[in-house]
Amino acid sequence: MTFPQILNDLKKKQYRPVYFLHGSESYFIDSIADYIEENVLSESEKSFNQAILYGRDVDHLAVIDNARRYPMMAERQVVIVKEAQEMKDLKELEKYVQNPMPTTLLVICHKHKSFNVNTKFGKLLQEKGVVFDAKKLYDNQIPEWIQDYLKHQRLRITPAAADLLAEYLGTDLSLIAHELDKLSLHLEPGTEVTAEHVEEHVGISREYNIFELQKALSQRNMPKISRIVQNFIANPKRNPFIMIVASLAGFFTKVYQLHFLKNAPDGEVQKKLGLRSSYALREYRSAVRYFPLAKTEQIISTLQEYDMMAKGVDFNTTGKEDGELLKELIWKILN
Repeated sequence: MTFPQILNDLKKKQYRPVYFLHGSESYFIDSIADYIEENVLSESEKSFNQAILYGRDVDHLAVIDNARRYPMMAERQVVIVKEAQEMKDLKELEKYVQNPMPTTLLVICHKHKSFNVNTKFGKLLQEKGVVFDAKKLYDNQIPEWIQDYLKHQRLRITPAAADLLAEYLGTDLSLIAHELDKLSLHLEPGTEVTAEHVEEHVGISREYNIFELQKALSQRNMPKISRIVQNFIANPKRNPFIMIVASLAGFFTKVYQLHFLKNAPDGEVQKKLGLRSSYALREYRSAVRYFPLAKTEQIISTLQEYDMMAKGVDFNTTGKEDGELLKELIWKILN
């Protein structure tokens, strides 16, 4: 089942006895578990009929003991096992899943990696309950996810503003959702979110952001590069050096890949590079012209070095501020 399908069924009070939520995208797992925790039982029912367990603190016997209980003065009970990937005997829950209590919702949250559902236990979970693989979204899927999220908040967003948020915030859905919630608090329902709203309420400048720096680098627009770098140095909290390095590493990795796809059709290139639009592809093609393959390889190596510096590994950077390191890095990219 998909994330929206699971939430829709829960909202309709169509419950299953077991929910096994696994995968690398914690946001989806937390959202489903939180909805069940907050909405399946009333406040008066929760004290006797809701148990929150943690994988590092329980074994399969404790989970089964909680799940086998009968609800008290309620139709059902909820048992949520968080951080289930830390349970050493997780597969021993097979004994319960074979014959789950119809009055219990057992929610198992297995984070950070997918579980092998082709095992005997995995197949049993699929037969008896709901299994959801929470996969991380690709870069090119983020703007559409932003649009859908805001639609549920009764807001619309321009493509430019969605791209700005996606480029600046990356693929961390929890972080993106937090920033989008800020917008919904400040804007009236029905508003179309623009880049101006993003700048005002999220703090991402339309002109001075990593997306604009990458564009300026791809065009070797020296005056614009200089303005953006100076703004980054003046506003270090808005533009952490470590995030700038990570974003540039992603950008030049795609430039490197494009060197080997020069003659491929645009559609194929966009798919392989995970680009959101043909407009973005034009920027990368421009960067390929200004940064030959050998230079791109050198830049990637330099970015790896500065990534280690940003993380505190000593490369003779004692006493250097992030602003000074940023100026050095941009100079090395351009020369």
